[in-house]
Amino acid sequence: MDRVSSFDEPLKKLLGGATAKVMAEHLDLHTVGDLLHHYPRRYEERGKLTALADLPLDEHVTVVAQVADARILMFNNGRGKRLEVTLTDGSGRLQLVFFGHGVHKPHKELLPGRQAMFAGKASVFNRKMQLAHPTYQLLDVSDADEATEAVDAFAGRLLPIYPACKQLDSWRIAKAVDAVLPSARDAVDPLPASLREGRGFTPLPEALLKVHRPQTKADVEDARARLKWDEAFVLQVALARRRYADTQLPAVARRPVADGLLDAFDAKLPFTLTEGQEKVSKEIFDDLATEHPMHRLLQGEVGSGKTMVALRAMLTVVDADGQAAMLAPTEVLAQQHHRSITEMMGELAEGGMLGGSDRGTKVVLLTGSMGMAARRQALLDLVTGEAGIVIGTHALIEDKVQFHDLGLVVVDEQHRFGVEQRDALRSKGKQPPHLLVMTATPIPRTVAMTVFGDLETSVLDQLPAGRSPIASHVVPAKDKPHFLSRAWERVREEVGNGHQAYVVCPRIGDDAEEAEGKGGKKAKAKKQAADEDPEKRPPLAVLEIADELRKGALAGLSVEVLHGRMHPDAKDDVMRRFAAGDVDVLVATTVIEVGVNVPNATAMVIMDADRFGVSQLHQLRGRVGRGSAPGLCLLVSEAHEASPARARLSAVAATLDGFELSRIDLEQRREGDVLGQAQSGVRSSLRMLTVIDDEEVIAAAREEAVAVVAADPELEHLPELRTVLAALLDKDREEYLDKG
Repeated sequence: MDRVSSFDEPLKKLLGGATAKVMAEHLDLHTVGDLLHHYPRRYEERGKLTALADLPLDEHVTVVAQVADARILMFNNGRGKRLEVTLTDGSGRLQLVFFGHGVHKPHKELLPGRQAMFAGKASVFNRKMQLAHPTYQLLDVSDADEATEAVDAFAGRLLPIYPACKQLDSWRIAKAVDAVLPSARDAVDPLPASLREGRGFTPLPEALLKVHRPQTKADVEDARARLKWDEAFVLQVALARRRYADTQLPAVARRPVADGLLDAFDAKLPFTLTEGQEKVSKEIFDDLATEHPMHRLLQGEVGSGKTMVALRAMLTVVDADGQAAMLAPTEVLAQQHHRSITEMMGELAEGGMLGGSDRGTKVVLLTGSMGMAARRQALLDLVTGEAGIVIGTHALIEDKVQFHDLGLVVVDEQHRFGVEQRDALRSKGKQPPHLLVMTATPIPRTVAMTVFGDLETSVLDQLPAGRSPIASHVVPAKDKPHFLSRAWERVREEVGNGHQAYVVCPRIGDDAEEAEGKGGKKAKAKKQAADEDPEKRPPLAVLEIADELRKGALAGLSVEVLHGRMHPDAKDDVMRRFAAGDVDVLVATTVIEVGVNVPNATAMVIMDADRFGVSQLHQLRGRVGRGSAPGLCLLVSEAHEASPARARLSAVAATLDGFELSRIDLEQRREGDVLGQAQSGVRSSLRMLTVIDDEEVIAAAREEAVAVVAADPELEHLPELRTVLAALLDKDREEYLDKG
């Protein structure tokens, strides 16, 4: 059998059809290699041998004893069975108990007079010491030395506990692993020999043996160090090759032009750029000036001025006779970007129009809900090159949209777009356009190096001058209802001072859903459940809260709603009136989470705040404090004071540092698989590596991977690494890497 094929062997051949079927369906394990990479989650220590008289309570113990007595007892009117076994070792007595289907085998084997080793957790029941469902091994060995050896091997071993499922428990998985373990010696080692030796790593076959059947804790550490490194390194090589391939693509270099549109724009700016904006702009301009496409991720705190940096990049491309497209995830955000960019540019955004600047260009908006005439004009402006900048939603990607010369694509909030959408827009350039991806969700360094590893990263972590601090507080609505009343008073005070406020709710409030339940059983049952347990009530809804506020706490103020099911024109109308100051309080869903910019809005009340994620709360909070007046964010929650949900809210209230919050968020979710099972829909390729704990491993692996790919881009001299890469990057996973 050759070295690769033993890993590709179907489990059915070795384990039989029934076990293989359960493994495939419930654990997504199909081959010998899959099972060998199904690592133990933890290890139980059986403990050294203990005399029955000295058993410590609530600890895992191992004893050697003789069966004194065994009997089956019935309970629950004969429907339940229990096997009770009494052991003795001369120092004391101990009871074992087995229930249900687990009684058959021990009932046959644990006969009075038999000697065996037993391992389990010692507990007390009815004032008697007992082990429930212990593992055991019979000692029918005539040779005393052999018996001692068997006892030592059994007692001293670390028991692997595997990620299991209802249909297949850990010990049966361990037995299956025993059957395939000899194949570990055929493992294809992806690490170049020099790297393996240089870092003193255990050979891969040995690491697999040690992780599944460790003799000592040091074995586990050895194996984990090696297997973590492999995962980090193989993924980083895949990303390094992708970056290398991008550098081989041709692109039109777009260099800044003296006295062009960018200079005219900079000259009319009423403020100076922050140091961070200057630094990041230089990184982007350097990339744009090369003859291969830029692939850069720009991450910046809410309000750090990413749009300004992106706009300056777009103006540089227009100066160099190209066009720039900005892709936004929602119509509200596309309209918002269009409005703020045309305002920032002034007459420079009216190229070719009466009163426009002769150095200006046209800035057009393209969304799915535009009228036919406006849409036709926008498409014409793009194909003739009249419009240097277009801002739009996925409508930009449609076949009808053609550019004169697309030079730069800016993607806002990248995580909301799939690879197909990004590539469809990029394919509209005569040559691959430059790409700038922006996100306001702070990403810990390790995640940026893995999830966004095919992009070079720039970080904006300074807030522009004139930004105000935001005070955040948790409002415990259930424990202290008067705090909620005070929250609404604070909103009134802000409005009284000439400012505006947001109220955010997790749900819109579906009329159909309400109607179905009115006076009906469903509504009553829901209400009863909610009264008994607030966790079970549906999240608070925009339409209901807005109605309550108009009639109660905020009566007399102008209160409007904004949510995703409104007609685009109605949404735009509300946003315009809110931006103009005609609306005091906007009750909205998270549709305002990104990009909405109303400097006069100073207060935000987030209802059911515990139903939002940490980074989402941070994003929402970033909508206030955007002007010169200080911001206020109130996180309203009915969660119990000692609950993890409240701990999360307290963490958000305690810091404005998005990177710190993203780390807390990650720690709470323990996101061990950075390829994100939920997002990628494929089996995790990262089983050992955790992005939160293994920053050093990931950073070092990235460095080594870059060096390996620079020296041998096609990995011609590293066939083993090529083989392992091919197995990791099946089609689905490759696409996921593309999506970022």
